[in-house]
Amino acid sequence: MTVLLREAIGDRLRHARTNQRRTLRDISRAARVSLGYLSEVERGQKEASSELLASICQALELPLGELLYKVAADVSALDEVEVAPVPEEVDAGPRKTVPDRETGSAGFEGGRLVSELIGDDLSDLRLQPAQRMSTTLRTTIGAPKLASTIAA
Repeated sequence: MTVLLREAIGDRLRHARTNQRRTLRDISRAARVSLGYLSEVERGQKEASSELLASICQALELPLGELLYKVAADVSALDEVEVAPVPEEVDAGPRKTVPDRETGSAGFEGGRLVSELIGDDLSDLRLQPAQRMSTTLRTTIGAPKLASTIAA
């Protein structure tokens, strides 16, 4: 699985900002970069220069070396993921439901990975049920689709 460096950097910057419960506006002012450009960097749509990254990291009080270390770990982890081939004839039959830990009910089907809070590794991403109008931030680094989760 190939991941773009700008996407991995953007995900880590957004993760650091949201863990601090700070807004794009707050960081853009402190880093002296436009809000729109910072948003594009976080979404992995723009390549940030080393000067810009240093400024954003300073605004986040995050050492640039730490950011790059975590990005390298993310990219390495995703490069080692083997994606099982999925046959084209897979039918869209019933899907396996996953029981909810809190309620014990098995009413959740599908979902998405979100990096809400805990820790520094991709293993800290949590699965959250899909909702119609979710305000949860999404990550641009997606999990591989496994053949075992498609068929019941």
